[in-house]
Amino acid sequence: MDFTFTEEQQAAVEAAKAVFADVAPDSVPSPALTPGAVAEEFDRPLWARLAGSDLTGLVLAEEHGGAGLDAIALCLVLRESAKVLARVPLLEHCATAMAVQAHGSPELAAALLPAAGRGELVLTVAANGRTGHDPAELAVTAVRDGSGWVLEGVQTAVPWAHSADWIAVPAHTGEGEAVLALVPRTADGLALADQYSTSGERFAELTLDGVRAPAGHVIETPGAWERLRQLLATGTCALALGLGEAVLGMTAEYTGKREQFGFPVATFQAVAVQAADRYIDLRAMEVTLWQAAWRLDAETGGAGGPLPSAGDVAVAKIWAAEGVRRVVQTAQHLHGGFGADTDYVLHRYHAWAKQLELALGPAAAHEEALGDLLAAHPLG
Repeated sequence: MDFTFTEEQQAAVEAAKAVFADVAPDSVPSPALTPGAVAEEFDRPLWARLAGSDLTGLVLAEEHGGAGLDAIALCLVLRESAKVLARVPLLEHCATAMAVQAHGSPELAAALLPAAGRGELVLTVAANGRTGHDPAELAVTAVRDGSGWVLEGVQTAVPWAHSADWIAVPAHTGEGEAVLALVPRTADGLALADQYSTSGERFAELTLDGVRAPAGHVIETPGAWERLRQLLATGTCALALGLGEAVLGMTAEYTGKREQFGFPVATFQAVAVQAADRYIDLRAMEVTLWQAAWRLDAETGGAGGPLPSAGDVAVAKIWAAEGVRRVVQTAQHLHGGFGADTDYVLHRYHAWAKQLELALGPAAAHEEALGDLLAAHPLG
């Protein structure tokens, strides 16, 4: 397979590396030592630098002031962001912007996308449902009322909700269809309660009590929410890959310097074999990630395949959920007690990895979903 990226995609990576070069992963309080959230909101100065490098509008069309790139480019940038634990809502912001651009009304796109591309408006999405395990669209009801909609329900663990300007909320109509409502954070009837992620970030439980949304703010296109959900999952796989690569690099550096019996521990066969296994995990995570991202872009362009893109996303999630856990566990083991030292940055990566693993969900569930797709679309 040819995994050569386009010049535009490679330019996005170089821009991201330049922005993230000065980010210190231990620049905020440790989640292991901080009660509640590690910070009140995301890293605004870093967000401004991303906007200044046109990365907040990476996936928007030129008519909205963006670069017109695709899901692959977004995943490349997300991969770089995770290597330094960048505390910015880049995934949620860009994925929501892509949904509005592809399926929103012209009025909604004009109202949100130019400012979102400049980083002046921040977008996020409620994708976890009521418990984090049930489908998100079932947690909120959307009922037509005159020329608009009324939203009722609860969404949990919404990232960056306290800092976002607009929140994309999936909801069901009771007729088997999911809609996607764009709701301003200050909307009447919308309440936010603090929640804290495993990585120490300030999330929110959203309660929607009679929140009214104009028809132009509700995306009714069939499949729009499913497409956004798949993009969020694929982006999370990109974050897991970047984090895992950074952790394996830290482990290689540490074991190359740490000596026992007069030799670096990296020269011991047991250490080398464990590190090699984790390298294989990362390469599997990488190839399945690019397959999923490519399929999302290809399907948007009308290209099909033996399975829907959901199958490729499921495979990427299987490898990412299992792989990121194995990488950080091996890193902790090979670092010895030093890996658990809160003065060392590895424990932060471990907390972020666990949050990503939880966000992806268990591999067994994705294997079951893949099996259902194979049963419904026989490859023979």
